[in-house]
Amino acid sequence: MPTMATEKSSVSLAEEIKIQANEAFKANKFSQAIDLYTQAIEINGENAVYWANRALAHTKLEEYGSAIQDASKAGYYRRGAAYLAMGKFKDALKDFQQVKRISPNDPDASKKLKECEKAVMKLKFEEAISVPTSEQHSVAESIDYRTIGTGTGSSYHSSQVTAAAVALVAVVMLVVGPIAATVVAFSTITTFLVVKFNNSGWTWWEDGSTPGFLTKSQVLNIDVEPQYTGARIDGDVVTLDFVKKMMDDFKNQKCLHKRYAFQIVLQTREILMALPSLVDINVPNEKHFTVCGDVHGQFFDLINIFELNGLPSDENPYLFNGDFVDRGSFSLEVILTLFAFKCMSPSAIHLARGNHESKSMNKIYGFEGEVRSKLSDKFVELFAEVFCYLPLAHVINHKIFVVHGGLFSTDGVKLSDIRAIDRFCEPPEEGLMCEILWSDPQPNPGRGPSKRGVGLSFGGDVTKRFLKDNNLDLVVRSHEVKDEGYEVEHDGKLITVFSAPNYCDQMGNKGAFIRFEAPTMEPKIVTFSAVPHPDVKPMAYASNFLRMFS
Repeated sequence: MPTMATEKSSVSLAEEIKIQANEAFKANKFSQAIDLYTQAIEINGENAVYWANRALAHTKLEEYGSAIQDASKAGYYRRGAAYLAMGKFKDALKDFQQVKRISPNDPDASKKLKECEKAVMKLKFEEAISVPTSEQHSVAESIDYRTIGTGTGSSYHSSQVTAAAVALVAVVMLVVGPIAATVVAFSTITTFLVVKFNNSGWTWWEDGSTPGFLTKSQVLNIDVEPQYTGARIDGDVVTLDFVKKMMDDFKNQKCLHKRYAFQIVLQTREILMALPSLVDINVPNEKHFTVCGDVHGQFFDLINIFELNGLPSDENPYLFNGDFVDRGSFSLEVILTLFAFKCMSPSAIHLARGNHESKSMNKIYGFEGEVRSKLSDKFVELFAEVFCYLPLAHVINHKIFVVHGGLFSTDGVKLSDIRAIDRFCEPPEEGLMCEILWSDPQPNPGRGPSKRGVGLSFGGDVTKRFLKDNNLDLVVRSHEVKDEGYEVEHDGKLITVFSAPNYCDQMGNKGAFIRFEAPTMEPKIVTFSAVPHPDVKPMAYASNFLRMFS
């Protein structure tokens, strides 16, 4: 039986380790902090502070599943924050309601509860006006970029405008009563109403300087003004000169005209639609191929990759392995650059879907807000649709399997199963598509729960069986920040590559990309450091409630 002196000594030791963990946390060494908090918990697991601090460190590494487990032992506050970061607003609301009950006079608790209530209210509104999947219409098919800016009127389908207006009137009647609904109904068929939920509540949506009711032509009849000096596309062909000019404009924080942004996104959609869910890539002998990991809106680091390794071309092809957007505040510049290269030469650049190419992630982590700020609400819908056409996986020279997240909860998955996935949807919460986007490797054999709360963790034995079953040699995946920009695991059978150095301006990690040369296809890993960027902080366009916890 431990003596009082022994117990006091253990408590003191745990406190000393917690102090070391706190210092590691302050230095953005979150993995080290987790290890130290774990040591403190093993000594004194009754101290809720240790659990709360470890939960926060897990959140910083986007390990929300582990954060929720720890926070459940630490209190409602941390768990609510973790639920918010995962987009589970209703679960978060329950926790913050409990926080408010426990601390009714705490202004911080009141503020976070209010933001959580707004998020849930917005979610309910969106659910109320949502259209069943079977009745949904393509946003892209309602837009013809060839008629935008020609002065011939809108290319937006009037039937969809009418349907949206009718649905909105019904919802307004339910929410705020018949008087407001009458005001909406008073608008003519040539106008429609868009409602936005911002920090202050419900407001009329604005495009430029025109608030309130917007005519259809105001939304999509976008003339290219004579004074516009930015990059221009001549006809239907996206050229290298255009892409270079556009990138130079982006470096100088100039915007691309909406007319050309529409064209790039819509042409990319046409290319992606024709691709299978698993794309086979052939690299001829004596040729090379480059695989990049997450970029996460770090446009200036993307430009640095091109300076180090050359621009994408048929002779210098790339695969960008998902998570192009979110967190970094130049996500629009990143995605338009990658899409423009895809339009210029489809074989010069290949694009895979990541877990952040989804509505739920974009709504929380900044891309939706950035697109709305720099372009318009219509582009938010358009990007969400086009992201659903991105392939899920690639196989290079029949030997290298490239996927954003990882492998599967069951053995026996064949490449044919991946080709058969119907990917034209938002990512589900389970199944092959979910696991492709969310799973992570683990050092131990077998399978385990995901530290993210979605997907799973898989060991080296799982990797080796998958490779053997499909006659493959190597798995390349991304999805996780690594100190050196990469990590080789599972006895050399799996490589993680991450291409966003100094992730979120705080992690201090390097970035990396992998070059393969045929016929050997041996991986050559190149690492690089972050480069300076304009003074726009990461997460500048993220949801308010997420910034409160950052």
